[in-house]
Amino acid sequence: MNGLYPLKFRPIFKEKIWGGQKLRTVLNKDFSPLSNAGESWELSGVEGNISVVTNGFLAGNDLNELLEIYMGDLVGDKVYEKFQNEFPLLIKFIDANDVLSIQVHPDDELAMKRHNSNGKTEMWYVLQADEGASLISGFSRKVSKEEYLKYLEEKKLEDILMKHEVTEGDVFFIPAGRVHAIGKGILLAEIQQTSDVTYRIYDFDRKDNDGNTRELHTELALDAIDYEYYDDLRTDYPREMNKTVNLVSCKYFNTNLLEFDLVIEKDFYHLDSFLIYMCTDGEFEICYGQGECVNVKKGETVLVPAELRTIKLNPLKKTKVLEVHL
Repeated sequence: MNGLYPLKFRPIFKEKIWGGQKLRTVLNKDFSPLSNAGESWELSGVEGNISVVTNGFLAGNDLNELLEIYMGDLVGDKVYEKFQNEFPLLIKFIDANDVLSIQVHPDDELAMKRHNSNGKTEMWYVLQADEGASLISGFSRKVSKEEYLKYLEEKKLEDILMKHEVTEGDVFFIPAGRVHAIGKGILLAEIQQTSDVTYRIYDFDRKDNDGNTRELHTELALDAIDYEYYDDLRTDYPREMNKTVNLVSCKYFNTNLLEFDLVIEKDFYHLDSFLIYMCTDGEFEICYGQGECVNVKKGETVLVPAELRTIKLNPLKKTKVLEVHL
């Protein structure tokens, strides 16, 4: 059996009522024949949306097939023991050309009880934002369930939600239960648990091409929402060159930011996890083994198998990547 290597996958593009052109114009992704793309699923084990390899001798195989064959060599022994043939993360780029619906995700316990699914904790890293663009995360004060319903029924829900104006590099951690929405004019990377369970709370009474409003999940959302107030929802982190800077550490994933123009050597003997690199700017090579390298350009996402314990990141120009592992 040939050895594993850094794997690229075919993006799965999603046309959305709110989608735009930035996946093409900023991240160089060709989503034709779609007229717009709201989402690019970069790495997915979600049923019906399984990522397929595009490079090397494994090209044409999907993520599930790789898990069955390579198991812990691909994802790490502890990870495989826990998740078996389910890939634990869903990795996306999202382009909001219009405001997305206000939504919430259930936690593991509620999602398992209702949908036999994982819950969804996620994070956002803003890649680009139009001037004045903002997103919603959390409540602007503590509210009761009754108050929340009153504001929802009166179509004044935004009055009690926290809006955050954003710029490139902003980070938001969205644990299950936090009400949130991506605003118009924002391009971001989203890292989340593998789950497609979303409760849509409010959609600004938008109608589709056939004049229908989208389904809301008012009752389901009530027990999923965290009604507390949190005063600092934007993640603060130092911005340093040629260093691995941690953005989010939670029980579902760890995400680091790496901005570099020098070669960086990585040693993962202690980790026992796969790594994901999302290139948000620049271009670099991931070098492994006996000097073999895989080129990674802006807008590309690569899965580094757990069995590659040491790699070199070689920048071909100033480069910025998100580094994700369990």
